[in-house]
Amino acid sequence: MLNSSVPSISLLPWGLRLRFCVSSVSPNSRENPPPPPPRHHSSITGTGGNSPELSKPQPSLNVFHLLQILIPIEWELQNDIPPGTILQAFISGGEKGPWMKFMRGEITTEDFLQQFGRLCSEISKTSVPVGSFFSLLTSEQVAKQFPVMTEAITQIRARGLRTAVLSNNFYLPNGKSFLPLDRKQFDVVVESCLEGVCKPDPRIYKLCLERLGLPPSESIFLDDLGPNLKAAASLGIHTIKVDDPETAVKELETRLGFTLRMVVPNACPMRKTMDIPRGSLEKYLKDLLGTQSTGPLELLQFDHGRSNPTYYIRLANHQLVLRKKPPGTLLPSSHAVEREFRIMKALANAGVPVPRVLDLCEDSGVIGTPFYLMEYCPGLIYRDPSLPGLEPTQRQAIYTAMNRVLCKIHSVDLNATGLEDYAKHGDYISHQVQTWIKHYRASETSSIPAMERLIQWLPHHLPRQQKTTLVHGDFRLDNLLFHPEKAEVLAVLDWELSTLGDPLVDVASSCLAHYLPSSFPGSLLRGFSDCDFTQLGIPTAEEYFRMYCLDSGIPPTENWNFYMAFCFFRMAVILQGVYKRSLTGNGWLRRACLRGLTQGSSFPPWVFQAFGGAGLSTNYLSAQFFAGAPVLHFADSLDEVQRAAVAKVESKCRLHVSRTVATGPVLLCLQCPKL
Repeated sequence: MLNSSVPSISLLPWGLRLRFCVSSVSPNSRENPPPPPPRHHSSITGTGGNSPELSKPQPSLNVFHLLQILIPIEWELQNDIPPGTILQAFISGGEKGPWMKFMRGEITTEDFLQQFGRLCSEISKTSVPVGSFFSLLTSEQVAKQFPVMTEAITQIRARGLRTAVLSNNFYLPNGKSFLPLDRKQFDVVVESCLEGVCKPDPRIYKLCLERLGLPPSESIFLDDLGPNLKAAASLGIHTIKVDDPETAVKELETRLGFTLRMVVPNACPMRKTMDIPRGSLEKYLKDLLGTQSTGPLELLQFDHGRSNPTYYIRLANHQLVLRKKPPGTLLPSSHAVEREFRIMKALANAGVPVPRVLDLCEDSGVIGTPFYLMEYCPGLIYRDPSLPGLEPTQRQAIYTAMNRVLCKIHSVDLNATGLEDYAKHGDYISHQVQTWIKHYRASETSSIPAMERLIQWLPHHLPRQQKTTLVHGDFRLDNLLFHPEKAEVLAVLDWELSTLGDPLVDVASSCLAHYLPSSFPGSLLRGFSDCDFTQLGIPTAEEYFRMYCLDSGIPPTENWNFYMAFCFFRMAVILQGVYKRSLTGNGWLRRACLRGLTQGSSFPPWVFQAFGGAGLSTNYLSAQFFAGAPVLHFADSLDEVQRAAVAKVESKCRLHVSRTVATGPVLLCLQCPKL
């Protein structure tokens, strides 16, 4: 057995794999969740929810093996270093060795390289370029996620369970901790260099459990090193040894009682509020497809396509996607699935990759609202514009492919495709500005000074020269379906806002994320303005625009700021419309907010039980926009049951619920930082 102070190392036929990162999961919501940890711990706490599919008691913490860092023996051979030098240096000194001190954050990177280099030189009897080794260790070439573990985490979170990562890691020269993963996947992150303690020290396991608010008996720990597993088991934590990630996930599936394989990416079980009549849908499908299959209709809901609910369907050997209008009262001309169907059908042979559409059903009697069907196209949707987990060259290729498919859209022959009458020609920008101002006025709930300034500014700064082409209207990275193995766009999705107009609006729309920070509230719009574009390999907004101009053969515009301002205004109007619908319980935002509240906000579960039982809707994202104070929105007049629920919150939290009556709803602000 290896010394307990050694980092998690497995000898493999092709070299060394250094593993030091794990994660956790919890299905149980708790009456009194622990308070958020200090900011310097870089951890996030949240409250999960019980999964209705689970029929037996479930463990509450699963610690996954997420990262693989490859340290090929070729590095030692290429640098004329005796094989095994690095491994021996890792082990030497035990708890007092430079590697363990480095992972506890006790020494700087500079001190570590000096001490580790001296140790390696003593072992190998030759000079060792440890700087080169450290660069390799922290490079994206060797720091990769296990895809099977990433899929498992995604499926676990889709069930409403919590996740966490527990890592033996170190500081980089820039002062940031080395943890090359998407932290948004986890509710709790515990890092050895921040805490000053490493696995297998029992204290770090207890710290992770404490922040999750879970007892050891409700936990599972996955690791590939015996001492780490033994330490976890001594605390009462259930363990799974990771000799092979695939085998470990299968064992975890058995313990949890549900599959962790992403059979349909980005799809999740149907939410009750978004379910559709299966009987009438199945009859319609069998008539359309001519199938006599008696097999069950499989129906899942995609977590994208929020404006128009989107579903995955499997019937017999058919895999389909259904996209429908949302229920409730809608703004005129909005959610036009009819236009989506027409444009995608017209583009089938125009050089623009789109899914093959099958039928448009405008009969609301089938599933409640009009919808259309298209063939299911498997592929990848990149939700995070910073493309974590990819190499710089891969990111560059993805954005280049994105730019080129946009050029294809704008070069479509309108006459040949029958789209010459798809919208009015000319004066596009002026018309769009006025249209979105009208939409904003129709969904306005209160006065927003920034919006009023834009409403005054935009009409007075319209571009003088405008080219007219087919315009997607909402062209972003997460509206593209990519090939899983190469930078190729398989399909352009979400044509709801498509029209004829100025193509530069699409270019600006695809650069929205460039101007939003990665900390932007919620998951509606992910940004990366605070990232190093050069290091990521992603073109800046200006470089992306120049790339488009070069491929399209047009000169750069001088009023780029106008297009960006207009796109942000349009997005704000869309969010305002979704927000207003959420107040009446019709929008997907309300469901997303409830999910966000139960998974990552500071409201305890009994608040939802009290409000939900009284028929009161809650909104998490609004808390992000109202000065950081948790905010709840209720119908204009509260009935007796609802007033009792509010009184319970006031009494139990010892807070005052302020009531501000605006144009319709009552705004309730919970002014209690302890919530």
